[in-house]
Amino acid sequence: MLDHIFLTVSDTDRSIAFYEQVLPVLGIARRLDYDGKDGPPGHPDLKGFGAEGRMFFWLRQGEAAPGAVHVGFIAASAAMVDEAHAAAMAAGAAQIHPPGPQLHYDPRYYAAQVRDPDGYSLEFVFKSWQHDD
Repeated sequence: MLDHIFLTVSDTDRSIAFYEQVLPVLGIARRLDYDGKDGPPGHPDLKGFGAEGRMFFWLRQGEAAPGAVHVGFIAASAAMVDEAHAAAMAAGAAQIHPPGPQLHYDPRYYAAQVRDPDGYSLEFVFKSWQHDD
């Protein structure tokens, strides 16, 4: 199971503003800043997002490499996918594909995909078989 990810972004303030508009729709509303000087030598400053007592999505300043990372965020429903997609588009995302069933994976795989301000591929995903109904 994944514990955390660092996403290198070209403008942390811009990325924080973007993710602060999008992630709360998915229940990821906790924010934390980590000062790199408190870690081992060379540790970057980090801007974190989390939920349920965990910080797991971190941004760090640097040269973005959007082709290197695709991030899939869990949505609790198809409606939440729709909301996250709308929030991302309103925050300046570029659309890859609108919300809908991803039949090439499974008819119950409902998702939308966008690019964040640095061009990273973000997917908002609801897989009905992975949720208690």
